[in-house]
This record gives sequence, structure tokens and C-alpha cells, in this order.
Amino acid sequence: MTPKAVLFDCDGVLVDSEPNGLEILQRDLAGHGFEITMDEIHAGWVGMTIRGVADKARGLGAALPPDWVDRHYELLYARLTEGTPLIPGIEAVLDRLDAAGISYAVGSNGTLRKMEITLSQHPGVWSRLKGHLHSGQDLARPKPDPALYLQAAAGLGVAPGDCVVVEDSAPGCRAGVAAGMRTLGFASAGTGARLEAEGAEVFRSMAELPARLGL
Repeated sequence: MTPKAVLFDCDGVLVDSEPNGLEILQRDLAGHGFEITMDEIHAGWVGMTIRGVADKARGLGAALPPDWVDRHYELLYARLTEGTPLIPGIEAVLDRLDAAGISYAVGSNGTLRKMEITLSQHPGVWSRLKGHLHSGQDLARPKPDPALYLQAAAGLGVAPGDCVVVEDSAPGCRAGVAAGMRTLGFASAGTGARLEAEGAEVFRSMAELPARLGL
């Protein structure tokens, strides 16, 4: 069934920010004596807020300073400002949604500033999304809490059951399912099983998404 609204995650779904962001995270944690492999990051840390990362790292013994979250954000913002590409095919997906008269919004565990930095580098996308950004940080109820996607749906005036969520992380998929929304998991190598375990329907290319949405 074609939805009335589509709710997108941002990082890894709209913009290809995760490679740079995860590299910065790994390097920053290592600088404080906490070594973690990229495989471990992908398996258990993707989709978390930076504050959640700090809490988890400290719980595992990392000696992070009290202002680590703020300092890490500044490192991250500086890196993303250097250039953050769109996920291939996402602009064509938005074109198809516009043509079908289907509304859309963004629900991200990232900050509004982070979304503005990455999305505003792409004026054709930014002009369509800038009034429909929802941050789990601002709401103080990040994914996997479903509140963020429920807020995004309410902002569009669409019932949860008429929305589809597009996600790439396990916490995000859990949030979409808990919100009572059909959830599509955009899977990269090795992530499909984790997204399916959260109840998502997995797809692997944005070229597949219009058909999944009944377009």
C-alpha cells in the first residue's frame, strides 16, 4: 500500500555522513585510551546519540573528560562541513514522492545543527526538507524510543499507520516498528540481519525504494 508520508533517518539514509563520522569517533575515543574496531562500532554503536556513546564508553572503562560530548561534536561538525555527499539515488526518491504528492520528513538522533550542516550542502534537497527536521536531541527521547517518529508524523498531520519509516540502524528500525509504522531497512554489507531482527523489511539500493513504496 502506498503511504501518505515517508519519514527518513538522516545519516546513512539521506547523506553519506557515517564513514567520516565513525572515523572521527574511533580516532577520538582512541585518543582517550579507548580502542575499538570499526567492526565493533558498526555492530553496536551506530544509531546512538553522541551522549549515548559517551555513556556506553564510560561504562566500558573509557576515561572521557566531562566536556567530551561538546568537544566531539565540534570535531564532527568541522569534518562534515568539509563535504558530505548525498546517498546515491535519494534525490530521485524525493522527486518520485513529490510527483505522487506524498509528504515526507526527517527524524534523526543527530542535532539540528548536524542536519543543517550536511543537508544544506545540497540546495535541491535542503529546500524540500528544511522545514521538516526532527531531532531526538531536542526531543530528549532519541531512538529507539518511537517518540521522534510519532512527532514527525504529527508534524505532517498523518496517522502513524499511514507512514513508512526508512532507516539504516537497528535502534532506528526498532523506533519505527514501535511507532506502529511500516519500517524499511536500508542495509549495507553485514547489516541486513540486524535490521530484519528489529522487524524491518530490508532493501539495499535507493533505486529499489520507489517500488517498495508502491510508486
